[in-house]
Amino acid sequence: MLCSESATGATPFDDNGFNYLRSNDRSPQKYLNLALFPLLHECDKTPDYLLLDEALEQGLARITEVSDDGRVPELAFENASSERILLVDGDELVGAKQNRILNLTILVGIGQKLVIPVSCVEQGRWAWRSSEFRSARRSLFARARAKKMRQVTESLSAAGVRRSDQSQVWRDVAEKAAFCKVESGTGAMADIYEATGKRLDDYVQAFAAEPRQRGAVIAIDGKAVGLELFDSTVAFGRYLEKLVRSFALDAIETADGEAAAPSAAEARRFLDAVQAAVAERYAALGEGEDIRITGDGLAGGALAADGRIVHLAGLAVA
Repeated sequence: MLCSESATGATPFDDNGFNYLRSNDRSPQKYLNLALFPLLHECDKTPDYLLLDEALEQGLARITEVSDDGRVPELAFENASSERILLVDGDELVGAKQNRILNLTILVGIGQKLVIPVSCVEQGRWAWRSSEFRSARRSLFARARAKKMRQVTESLSAAGVRRSDQSQVWRDVAEKAAFCKVESGTGAMADIYEATGKRLDDYVQAFAAEPRQRGAVIAIDGKAVGLELFDSTVAFGRYLEKLVRSFALDAIETADGEAAAPSAAEARRFLDAVQAAVAERYAALGEGEDIRITGDGLAGGALAADGRIVHLAGLAVA
């Protein structure tokens, strides 16, 4: 059980960790058919790491192909900064031989070099566009990310590797492109986000981080479909736009008008499901402990380090 066992002394919802806002205390923020229930903490801390986007923009990290030939499921990461860097599950990287997304959350130590597991979200390209990757400030859309998270957990449990079903990721991207009527010469997820940018911007502008907010339960069409949680309000605030875009890209499929706000009980039900999930623990690729979460209709992962949960995501799997 995720919350009855200790992950380096920390659990996501215990009295010494996240004191999330009880569901009957606050209404969600809402736009059309997307709603976010805030998860708050009674105090705050300055993150002792940089998010990947910050590190790349400041030239403090490098991500490259592992070799001139490259390997689709792996990239080379170098932390050249004096701080740790947090890579968040699902984040997209663009450039080099093809665009990829991160397979899980990783905390990279100061000066550390790692080979990181990734999945391709641009099936039709294997040609150089740049020597290094840059951040796209977006992530794999939530429905596909949920399936990918479950695949990575199954791969790690069965074979000790953190790999997705690459063919399924490509199918998910192709199906999303077909629904959005987007043609892409390379089958790139980036082209879907760019084509739907205005609609997604409307969703983004409707949401803002609240004081003490470290996470959210996310609902589409009145049903809770995800949970995202950080150990810092600063980290969550910087991630919020990316979070909204990833769920909005699913929400636009059924956004034909105002949807009823999800009930507080629905948000609480999803929190309880995450708490009740089975958790398998593994040594992390970087620092800390990798926690893989599996439940009925639920997939997720968490990264624990220094006696706390640094990041946790749980998503409904259709």
